[in-house]
Amino acid sequence: MNKKLFGTDGVRGVANVYPMTTEVAMQLGRAAAYVFKHQDRRSRIVIGKDTRLSGYMIENALAAGICSMGVDVLLVGPLPTPGIAFITSSMRADAGVVISASHNPYQDNGIKFFARDGFKLPDAIELRLEELVDSDHIDSLRPTAEAVGKAFRVDDAAGRYIVYLKNSFPRSLDLTGLKVVLDCAHGAAYKVAPAVLEELGAEVICYGVSPNGKNINDGCGSMHPEVIAAAVREHGADLGIALDGDADRCIFVDGAGSEVDGDHIMAICGTHLLRQGGLPGETVVATVMSNMGLDIAIRRHGGKVVKTAVGDRYVVEEMRRGGYLLGGEQSGHMIFLNHNTTGDGVVTALQVLAIMQETGKPLAELAQVMTSLPQVLVNVRVRERRSVEEIPEIAARIDAVTGQLGDSGRVLIRYSGTEPLLRIMLEGEDQQEITAMANDIAHVVERCLGTDGSAADG
Repeated sequence: MNKKLFGTDGVRGVANVYPMTTEVAMQLGRAAAYVFKHQDRRSRIVIGKDTRLSGYMIENALAAGICSMGVDVLLVGPLPTPGIAFITSSMRADAGVVISASHNPYQDNGIKFFARDGFKLPDAIELRLEELVDSDHIDSLRPTAEAVGKAFRVDDAAGRYIVYLKNSFPRSLDLTGLKVVLDCAHGAAYKVAPAVLEELGAEVICYGVSPNGKNINDGCGSMHPEVIAAAVREHGADLGIALDGDADRCIFVDGAGSEVDGDHIMAICGTHLLRQGGLPGETVVATVMSNMGLDIAIRRHGGKVVKTAVGDRYVVEEMRRGGYLLGGEQSGHMIFLNHNTTGDGVVTALQVLAIMQETGKPLAELAQVMTSLPQVLVNVRVRERRSVEEIPEIAARIDAVTGQLGDSGRVLIRYSGTEPLLRIMLEGEDQQEITAMANDIAHVVERCLGTDGSAADG
């Protein structure tokens, strides 16, 4: 499947530049309406967005395209990506659309779709949408009179989502006594996230809750955890929570201002569920980029970690295939399939807060369940993409290093999805040793595939 518009997480690019134009958005809306429309009843598609300036024009273009095919539109306004997945499913809509570029700067935007069940679309349906955009197959299908679609605004969408979020937190607990620094990145959760934490009893010190269309992710949010780290120390807070622009992921800092990443959160939640007998298959799903320390922590408590390709959609696919409950990425995308169908930063925060309240332990102590192994990443610019297994000199060097590391480390080699780079990642017990090993592999790669005779640390 050679998709042109869709990447690993929808269509994305600079707003008002192809493919993120109103023309493409309208065609995507028409295509989605055609694919998801039911012939025996009135169909509906939810549209939500984050706080970017360009969201207005893309929202209107999508709505126009959908309505032009005889499908109604439910407009929910600014709402986190997982909130739109929830609304789509709970309102029994036929599909959901999110207008967001996640953690990217405000100049960018994106479009991604959810199916009726709240899960992201499989590759085959995304490819079908692309084919409809590129062809004239549906150009002649233009309903008229009362058959055209209407647009409705769902005024209580945020309230519905807040209730759902609170229901993901144990009813026997509250957040009384906790002081929390919360950074919403001037993004989609700027209203709902503070409301949830405050209604559950926490004292909340808010940052990034004044969006103006241009300040989303600007020096704040999950890409800049140093902001909440400083604020936690300044205010003497118990912890800090930083969301990204569409609030599908979060990063934590403990009471001392030290970062607690997604791997540690999976370790905290995974081991807690293992102790309670609440982790199906005794399995956590992570990507190949997760630190080996996660594997060690989960294995020590009687569980295992299953690895997927990079991308939360692949994590969710594996979770659904294996019937697993918990998965995520080092970057802070966490999926709790008993609560939502996609990554949800606020749900993740509530699960961690619940464990803190239930155990009476601060985040720093909980995070000690996992120790990250030293990691090194070296990027080599290449002139061509060839399988390293087909190049004997490179394959032999990788095998040799893998043998040296044994069970105490690993080698991960993969090409960048966007640049002509081969990424060489090593983990092991000794930082100096694995750095030397990574550079050794990089020099061999450079000789065989490189462009300028140099390897660049990354």
